[in-house]
Amino acid sequence: MRRPIIITAILLMIAGAITVAYFKNLHLPGQQSGRVMSAIPADAALVLEYKNDQDFYELLGKDSLLTTLIGDQRSAELIKLKTSILQNRDLKSFFAGQSIFISVHPRQDSVAFLITTSGNKPLNGAFERFGALRTDDIDMAGTNFAGRPGLVVNLHSISKKLYIVNQGENIFSASFSKQLAEASALYRTQKHGDVFVQMTDQQDANSIANLYVNYRALDPLFDGLFKSKNNDILRSFRQMPAVASLNLNYKSDALMFNGTSHINGAEPNSYLSLFRYQQPTVNELKDIFPLTTAYSVNFAVSDPVKFENNLFQWQVQNGVNVEKKAVFARIKRETAVDLMQQFMNDLGNEFAIITTKYQEKLAIVKLKNGLQLRPFMVNISTMVTEDAGQFNYDKLPLFLLGDAFSIFRRPYFIIADNYLIMCASQTGLLEYYRNYTNGNLLSHNDEYRRFDNLQAEKSNVSFFLQFKNSQQLLQNELEPNYAGAFEKKNTGWNKYYAASYQLTTAGKDFYTNFYMRLNVRDTSQVNP
Repeated sequence: MRRPIIITAILLMIAGAITVAYFKNLHLPGQQSGRVMSAIPADAALVLEYKNDQDFYELLGKDSLLTTLIGDQRSAELIKLKTSILQNRDLKSFFAGQSIFISVHPRQDSVAFLITTSGNKPLNGAFERFGALRTDDIDMAGTNFAGRPGLVVNLHSISKKLYIVNQGENIFSASFSKQLAEASALYRTQKHGDVFVQMTDQQDANSIANLYVNYRALDPLFDGLFKSKNNDILRSFRQMPAVASLNLNYKSDALMFNGTSHINGAEPNSYLSLFRYQQPTVNELKDIFPLTTAYSVNFAVSDPVKFENNLFQWQVQNGVNVEKKAVFARIKRETAVDLMQQFMNDLGNEFAIITTKYQEKLAIVKLKNGLQLRPFMVNISTMVTEDAGQFNYDKLPLFLLGDAFSIFRRPYFIIADNYLIMCASQTGLLEYYRNYTNGNLLSHNDEYRRFDNLQAEKSNVSFFLQFKNSQQLLQNELEPNYAGAFEKKNTGWNKYYAASYQLTTAGKDFYTNFYMRLNVRDTSQVNP
């Protein structure tokens, strides 16, 4: 399961080409993306689509980002397999220019990959001639999946069994997971709506590859990847009722996908859905993130009062407001502080959650006037130093800022300039304050500034992950099969500096940017 997704996809595609000879009813017109994607089971969390054409394979032949992902040896193997199988004189016209869909599906304590594709009208006798071919590396046997014809293909060179399903209508699916192959065959027989939103013809024609994201399916996917079911990476994203359709914009040192996340209006709002009612906002809070930032999520609103009102309605709908009202009534009774009103008066337009490489959790909230809010915060807290204190009441960050801040039950706080800084531990809070006053910040790092130059200046929700600082956290939290991808220095994921995922309001949806960039050699080190 450590094999990168692209390797798995190509192997599936090749095996599918070899075994198409088995199927006879292949006389329908060429594929349409929507028709092929409708055969992908709805539990797919991610779908990568790319064209089986020269442009894509040329990227594998260079010292490029894609080569870095899969390695030089695997890249060379794919080129060789492509020329010997997909360029076979009998099958070349069948697969030429077709879209290959690789979908990622959660399974109990693991994930599995499915490839789904179709083809052009085959030449008479092409599959029969190719199907008669036998080598030392491949043999196959007929079978069926949920009543659909299929094959079990033994790939001796990699000691794997590949399961192929003829889905009908010139559509084929294949997987190394027998369970997933059977599920895809069963799904094809059921009535269901479309899960993913298709690209327009123009978008699809101009893109080498597309990425589709089913946000609600990310939760079970993460359950298969991580040891803990309470992992907080991308948690708010995983609860959003939406699907994304993104186009690849390729650079030699960066991978960028841009498109739209479409909100399903028929489902209840999630926390992130509240940010649709704001305008795109310049992100400035990231400038004071600590140098040790492993990952973070930054929220930006154009109208803080409107956000608080929308949050109130959302909390009413989700049953949070009863407890919230009780806590604020108690605060008013015991301290005479109208905390909700005072906080709304001074809330700025950004707030963020940061996890450091030392697993400290920080929250930073931009304020309009820190000096004005400070006496009220002191009145509801127990001060542990002249400047720092701990809240005397539970869940205040949750009630004031929403679901993403539920990890802070009774945090320590300090107000520095016009920032409210919170942390679960006093040690972590004071350590950040020292870094802040001494300028030990991520934005002072040359490599970060290089990365940030390609991020969107304005967004409403922005997730950031720095691979070097996250390495140990991911190794500890991922299941062993996946943690290995981060063990070796300067290979695979460790060749990347960082990744970001940004949502920017666009009508009732979000314009979406996903961005990863390679390290600059010898400039990615982070000192403790």
